[in-house]
Amino acid sequence: MFKYEKEKAHKLRERIGKLPRVHLAYLPTPLEETPRLSKMLKGPQIYFKRDDLTGLAFGGNKTRMFEFILGHVLKVGADVVVAGAAVQSNYCRQMAAACSKLGLDVYLVLRKVRGDIDLQPQGNFLLDLLTGAHVEIIEASSPAEQIRIMEKVTKDLQAKGHHPYLARMANSEDIGLDAIAYVNCIEEMCEQLENMDLEPDYLYVASADTTQAGLVLGAKYLRLDFPIVGINPLDKIWGEDVPSTVAKIANMAAEILGLDIKVETSEVISYSDYVGRGYGLVTKEGIKAIELVAEREGIFLDPVYTGKAMSALIDHARQGKIGKDKKVIFLHTGGLPALFAYNEEFNVATNFCRKIVA
Repeated sequence: MFKYEKEKAHKLRERIGKLPRVHLAYLPTPLEETPRLSKMLKGPQIYFKRDDLTGLAFGGNKTRMFEFILGHVLKVGADVVVAGAAVQSNYCRQMAAACSKLGLDVYLVLRKVRGDIDLQPQGNFLLDLLTGAHVEIIEASSPAEQIRIMEKVTKDLQAKGHHPYLARMANSEDIGLDAIAYVNCIEEMCEQLENMDLEPDYLYVASADTTQAGLVLGAKYLRLDFPIVGINPLDKIWGEDVPSTVAKIANMAAEILGLDIKVETSEVISYSDYVGRGYGLVTKEGIKAIELVAEREGIFLDPVYTGKAMSALIDHARQGKIGKDKKVIFLHTGGLPALFAYNEEFNVATNFCRKIVA
């Protein structure tokens, strides 16, 4: 029987409940078994935590985070948010939708990853435009260059009398709030595990920073004994060591919550072996993982994050790093709209029937 420290979980909920917060996500998200996928792999037994179903703008992990970040934004009196990432950013898509819902204006500074194909209004980028977000696409040679542009946009808005909030990637001051969303998630998951009488052996997640940071902090505080295995989808795009970054963010979240606990870098498990040629560029194994999960379970992964993380889980199972008798939770962080922007990467012609004969 799955057990966790309910008294500590109650205290955790109380502390999280004191933070400014807005309602954006449909919670709790489902935790469901994927038996056909598990059978195909001949073990382990795999369960999906469906954070692709958080609800806002096709869902995803960022919706949980924006409940806290935008709660803070409204508290400080900002009227516009400036954010930036890649053109097919899940972060920016959910930010644009959340700001629309809350009556905030949003400016997005988006960088190309795949060349001019990124200019096509498709996937996450299309949804950004539909929300009415102000979008500028740049060809930044470095994160620092993109940040400078975001800072200029912020200053221009201030000069026009606005009160802008500069978000990620240019501002890490409140990044601990992002992680708290996933401290909250793992506490939510504990109740589900208890109800299902499920004792997991591993939790896999596509993450290089905040999502894994919150999970690791929450698991340590609640004294859960299964490891959080992060699959890094970013490579070296930020020029930082992932375990150190995750630990640093986890400790920022712990400080906000007033938890007398510290996460050490040595406690963070992260694999960078599955990113391929780089962030936002597909891998053959990731594409196969997407097709496999869709065919077996009717669940859609994305090429940038969850497809690569699932390819890692499959590879670990086949290598024997995960025993066939083990139970694994795969935290599905979303990213569905990106599939449509990467449609040419999939070979689905063999499934296309021009004429169906009765």
